[in-house]
Amino acid sequence: MYTVREIETAIMTLPTREFAELREWFYERDAMLWDRQFEEDVQAGRLSKFAEKAIADYKVGKVIEL
Repeated sequence: MYTVREIETAIMTLPTREFAELREWFYERDAMLWDRQFEEDVQAGRLSKFAEKAIADYKVGKVIEL
């Protein structure tokens, strides 16, 4: 296993094209992990209170049109 320092050093030596590929991979992986966490939170009901509050606010006209 590599340390973060070793990975950082390796990244610093990448040619521009390879760095761009790594950056794209990193963004995609980060988004995938975020999506997975969001889905887990939804399934577990951890976001229900936020949805309920938003619906309640909408019903009483406590909203701002975008």
